[in-house]
Amino acid sequence: MTSEFSALLKRLRREANLTQEALAERAGVGVRTIRGLETGERADPRVTTVRLLADALGLRPEERERLLSTAVLRTPGGEVPDAESPAEPPVPPAAASAPEPTASGPTASGPTRSPLHEVLADVADQVAQTVAARWRREEEQRQVHDPYPLPVRWRPVAEELTDHWANIRRLPPGSAPAALELGGQLDAIVDVYRRIPSGRLVVLGRSGSGKTILAVRFALDHLKARGHADAVPVIFSIGSWDPTAITLRDWLAAQLRRDHPGLAAPGPGGTNLAEGLVETGRILPVLDGFDEIADGLRRPALEALNATTLPLLLTSRPAEYAAAVAETDVLTSAAAVELTDLTLDDLAAYLPRTTRKARGRSATGWEPVLHALRERPRSQAGANLAAVLTTPLMVTLARAVHSDAPDGDPAALLDTRHFGTPEELEDHLLDNFVTTAYRPRPGSGPLRAWDPERARHWLGYLAQHLNRLDTPDLEWWRLGYGMRRTTRTLVTALVIGLTIALVDGVVGTLFDSVAYQLLDGLVAGLLTGLLFGIAYWFMVAAKDAAVEPSVVRMRIRGGERRTGRNPLRRLMIGALCGLVFGVGYGFVRGVLNGAIAHAPLPFVLAGSIGDGVLYGLMFALAAGPALGLLTLFETPLDIRSALNPISLLRTNGRTVATQLLVWSPVFGVLVGFGSLAVVYPAAAVLGPVAWNLTAALKLGLISGLGGALGYAFSLTSWGQWTVFSRIWLPLTGRLPWSVVAFLEDAYRRGVLRQAGAVYQFRHARLQHHLARGPRAPLRTSDPDGSPRGGPLK
Repeated sequence: MTSEFSALLKRLRREANLTQEALAERAGVGVRTIRGLETGERADPRVTTVRLLADALGLRPEERERLLSTAVLRTPGGEVPDAESPAEPPVPPAAASAPEPTASGPTASGPTRSPLHEVLADVADQVAQTVAARWRREEEQRQVHDPYPLPVRWRPVAEELTDHWANIRRLPPGSAPAALELGGQLDAIVDVYRRIPSGRLVVLGRSGSGKTILAVRFALDHLKARGHADAVPVIFSIGSWDPTAITLRDWLAAQLRRDHPGLAAPGPGGTNLAEGLVETGRILPVLDGFDEIADGLRRPALEALNATTLPLLLTSRPAEYAAAVAETDVLTSAAAVELTDLTLDDLAAYLPRTTRKARGRSATGWEPVLHALRERPRSQAGANLAAVLTTPLMVTLARAVHSDAPDGDPAALLDTRHFGTPEELEDHLLDNFVTTAYRPRPGSGPLRAWDPERARHWLGYLAQHLNRLDTPDLEWWRLGYGMRRTTRTLVTALVIGLTIALVDGVVGTLFDSVAYQLLDGLVAGLLTGLLFGIAYWFMVAAKDAAVEPSVVRMRIRGGERRTGRNPLRRLMIGALCGLVFGVGYGFVRGVLNGAIAHAPLPFVLAGSIGDGVLYGLMFALAAGPALGLLTLFETPLDIRSALNPISLLRTNGRTVATQLLVWSPVFGVLVGFGSLAVVYPAAAVLGPVAWNLTAALKLGLISGLGGALGYAFSLTSWGQWTVFSRIWLPLTGRLPWSVVAFLEDAYRRGVLRQAGAVYQFRHARLQHHLARGPRAPLRTSDPDGSPRGGPLK
């Protein structure tokens, strides 16, 4: 039976005057695929295929949207989802092309609005609320408005770094375009962006010039004026993108799922909400930090950006962007501006307002500094300051060290004996920022008292960890992934082995003597640690991948929408893993038992094979149903969930705990009673087997507890966090024992910032500085208040 999609595809193909063979060749799909789609034999077409067909047909935006909508609007049961039920949001296509972009972002408005469009618009509204709340909080945390935002201005860049104005203005051939007026300052960034018909803007600026602050202000101001159908500006730290491994759209969707786990909820067509928002143009990417992309990847990154027509705002340092342009081309249809330096008038207006007035006079401690800049600009001290205090980053660091600190004296910046060059002055500010941030603060409320030296050591490890991973994103589930893969595997196996040895030893004493159980616990720990280590290597470490946070929660009661995952697939995977584990465990255990009993080699081999078969069947029949059962209780997370790294960690902790509470007893019972069901029939074939109800009960208890913990530690993100961040890294002195408290405290002190579900250092410059290792911080004043620059004693 033909469907609306089938009829529409056939009509569009005929209007394009194409045969099925010609369309198949243009789209790069099989003729049988085209034939099946037009006859209705192939239901629920892949959205990637639909997108290829739309491109091959050269459809207009409205035709493309209609074709995609008719392809995915039908659920597997043939019903159109109800737009009034937010608990059941359908999902847009994963690879749909966005409508023709405008300067304010694409919209979903048109002559007809489907239920799918309405639901996506509602989801986008929820994301907009979350994004706005997140970045308002970050502005407050960074004291952007205290006492007022530092000026951020820009000017147009050289012509060779921008595209043709005809392309930027979307003019037809033969037009004579004029350049757009793009100058402005921070509070006008949205107005400037909206002057650009292509909706593509590059913001260049040197390190610390305010690119991220501008990106945040752009997102917040854009959200204030956003309409229901407008795109949602979302800031993405593009430095973590590898364009050779994943497409831009897929990476954007993955980042959305990471920061908003509820957007991983599935829907019709095999896609999820994150992919739908990206592919239908409801997300306006604000790509911050093009210069932080790894060396060698900037050219393919720029080429990948040019392969799309997505409206976007991109920030970068000038040199890195210019180098990428020289290798390939400018960002297609993009205008570009460059941030300018702060002026002496800016400093004179801002710095005095960040510190208290001296007693008995209106002048502040910044007067000597401003006087040197104004009256002696060519002196060594004046030249150094003029070179350093030109970016918002360095001005805010100078404020933190010399205004916010009780003993901070700005006149120390004039000490040319210790700060002979601008670089030495910048190092002084970076060094003392951490020391100042961790100074003791009486009555500081939630801030803990950390030793500044130890805090710097731990921050240095985190910075080195990020440099090794070549990313600005501090993800709690990857804190141990700066180590070699073999080291991670050995640590995981060691922790699991010791845990299961403890479980086996404690539980086993309920059934056997302590002496026997100590030996049995050591053997069980050694074997399970080895087998889980092998499984971890092949499933995680060998792929050099991370165990990603779960995007589901467990719901035992209630009628919440399920994730759509297939329990049968989970059952088969669990049965296979249980079979492999059981065969390996049983065989090795049989070899050890035979060796202890000094049995002949043929007898040992026969017994080991028999034990392998028995244990393999036991664990396969238990692991499969237990794992499949979990699927029935999984439900998508709320769209507003995981607003910050710690809430995501806690959400995953609760999910893992609930999974273990369900999986552990079910697995234990199935192993215990399953062993009886396997052993007794097997005895008719293998001969007498030493097994009874007590042995089955013991195996079930130990397997339920040990198997659950082994799975959690090796194959869940919360378990990997526990192994590395709560055990191994603190044990080796690289991080404190209370890692969560340290990270949250560093965030409140302004050393770290939050970017969705991850932390980042306040600035990439601070990250790279801390990664260089400890340096001797400098006092800003003597105990009597006189300025000095000597090292702390």
